Amino acid sequence: MSPAFLKAPILKDRAQMLARARAFFAERGIVEIDCGAMVRRAPLDNNIDCIAVDQDGGFLHTSPEYALKRLLAEGIGDCYFLGHVYRKGEIGHLHNPEFTMAEWYRLGFSFEEMIRETAQFLFLFFEEKPLRLLPYRQAFEQYVGIDYQNEPLSGLQKLTNSSWDRETCIHYLVSHLIEPKLGRNELTALTEFPPHEAALACVREKNGELVAERFELYYEGVELTNGYHELSDAAELERRFDKTNAKRALEGKAPYALDEQFLASLNRLPDCCGVALGFDRAMMLRHKIRSIKQVIPFAWDELVDESKNS
Repeated sequence: MSPAFLKAPILKDRAQMLARARAFFAERGIVEIDCGAMVRRAPLDNNIDCIAVDQDGGFLHTSPEYALKRLLAEGIGDCYFLGHVYRKGEIGHLHNPEFTMAEWYRLGFSFEEMIRETAQFLFLFFEEKPLRLLPYRQAFEQYVGIDYQNEPLSGLQKLTNSSWDRETCIHYLVSHLIEPKLGRNELTALTEFPPHEAALACVREKNGELVAERFELYYEGVELTNGYHELSDAAELERRFDKTNAKRALEGKAPYALDEQFLASLNRLPDCCGVALGFDRAMMLRHKIRSIKQVIPFAWDELVDESKNS
């Protein structure tokens, strides 16, 4: 009996959940955008590598973010994408090189409103839970027992048993000591990220501390979303891109060319919040299973050329 046949009940439920997701957006007047999978420029993120295609140096998109923001700058209004995205080398119980993402943008929404709407979307998949907003600094105090901002580098290196730089140590502690404990009997929104984790989010001052207006939602220790109060300063974003490319070079990765069309549109981007959500992970939590391959028709390692085994 084939693995796909054994998945049939989940795949039928998946079809229903895709319809429910689209109904969620339609009820709110959010327009679906069917973005193409191929792009000419790779988005710049040091933690994500693109899959190149043999078409004038292009790539498969890792997210529809750049395309949607260009449309927002042209006046499309609230919009969303629900479809496949692609990331090189991402294989594991939570990862597949091709996966399904829901990404949407809301004009005039506050940061807190975006968190709450994202939580309501997730409650389509599983029973509604209390929503807790947990600042990054507080998460370190609660789960690691330190004030990460004032902890000396030597202390961070001791905790990670490494000689890494400060940012790498902090990222490791979040992924290994904090994230697995989040979202237990609740939906946890990790907020107020440090500026070096801002990515494409705005940075503001709060209580004398610079924080990024970024959030990630966790349930049962699984990261489900990444959301921002979106940055619209092209010069600042170009500076961040240069820093990202420099970091890629230090890690032996090829630099990516800047998407000049995207940068040119940013100064016309209306004030908005956006979020990207892993649809497959939400399906995993809905069915209380631990592997992404159980909620998609065929995972990468199931796409085997059987003729080679005959």
